[in-house]
Amino acid sequence: MQSNGFEAAPSQSGSVAILLCTFNGERYLPFQLASFDAQDFPDWRLYASDDGSTDGTLALLAEFQGRHEPGRVQIRRGPGKGSVANFLSLVCDPALQADYYALSDQDDVWAADKLSRARACLMEASENLPAVYCSRVRIIDDAGVMIGLTPLCRKPPTFRNALVQNIAIGNTTVFNERTRNILVQAGPDVHAAVHDWWIYLVATASGGKIFYDSYPSVDYRVHSGNQIGANISRLHRGWMLLNRFKAWNDSNMHALESIHKSMLPENRETFELFRRSRQQKLLPRLYGLFRAGVHRETVLDNFGLILAALVGRI
Repeated sequence: MQSNGFEAAPSQSGSVAILLCTFNGERYLPFQLASFDAQDFPDWRLYASDDGSTDGTLALLAEFQGRHEPGRVQIRRGPGKGSVANFLSLVCDPALQADYYALSDQDDVWAADKLSRARACLMEASENLPAVYCSRVRIIDDAGVMIGLTPLCRKPPTFRNALVQNIAIGNTTVFNERTRNILVQAGPDVHAAVHDWWIYLVATASGGKIFYDSYPSVDYRVHSGNQIGANISRLHRGWMLLNRFKAWNDSNMHALESIHKSMLPENRETFELFRRSRQQKLLPRLYGLFRAGVHRETVLDNFGLILAALVGRI
């Protein structure tokens, strides 16, 4: 695998690589960069991949780079294929060396203890075990005013959940080297639906540990430029499920084939049951999904899952 322009940095005990993807983000980027400097855990490096900004984003990144010691902030040109490809190009770059990897959007604000909380959780996991930290988020508007919280996840994170729902919101996600190794095996060009959902799938499929933090570690800014907002509307979530769910699952099923050997045997069986059932007629489809044990978080979400199965949109 070839590096994409970053200088290699030696891994340090508990160190964190922040993986920031940008595109025309000058309006809100200063708030996110300031929240990096405000972290109470100082052992981080920032790797920023810009996907062709035409505004002042690169100038802001360069100014931030200039305020830090050489090598701590590194900037490169992204692949120009959208946010999923941009994030995966960072995740799979062998020049990035750290103990943990934290995904960052360009328009949010991190709590000062975001990295320290994530690191404390992940250090509880064995180095040989995939591990992912994620959390609830505060939803803020253009002006930074809080307008709500994402729903609290109450069920244990499992592969059966990950097959039909993503609870690992990307701008909260931090993962360890073992998780990254499996992601690298799949490669940066894997056609997963969304990068954060892909990480949740990979970690749970391979028997990893998911640390879900009920404490909101990020202020998640919702505005017209968001590619995927924090959907607080149940009606909108239902519409998305019926209209995009099948295409998302098609992408994820294809992507999961690339890590088939890394799955636990029981998860491999669940994957095969789910994959076959999606192709069946109504009654065999419903029976297969029941056997696979796939489920979402809430009763309403599971009703939507059943509805999607009934109309062949799963």
